[in-house]
Amino acid sequence: MSVIVRTVGLLVLSNVFMTFAWYAHLRNLSGKPWYVAALVSWGIALFEYLLQVPANRIGYTTMSLGQLKIMQEAITLAVFVPFAFFYMKQPLRLDFLWAALCICGAVYFIFRGHPVA
Repeated sequence: MSVIVRTVGLLVLSNVFMTFAWYAHLRNLSGKPWYVAALVSWGIALFEYLLQVPANRIGYTTMSLGQLKIMQEAITLAVFVPFAFFYMKQPLRLDFLWAALCICGAVYFIFRGHPVA
């Protein structure tokens, strides 16, 4: 399996955990004190880090730090939009599309002229 595929796969899984750690408490724990939500979020975030750290180490063997960061942001948006719509019941808005286009531009510029090995 290529470095890119492994990196992207681990970052997608990492982002699923990250998104739940950061935002699911707004729906599920809104009636609890903030410190309960923080502890639950930290527990979920542990799994994010167990995937994110190896993903970045693998990706850094062939990508620059900037490429890894922009890839992470693109994946974050790709995970966040379905989460917001399906889990948090937020309406889809054109702003998601415009944000995605901006991220696509960032991906283009950070990878332009610097192919991944």
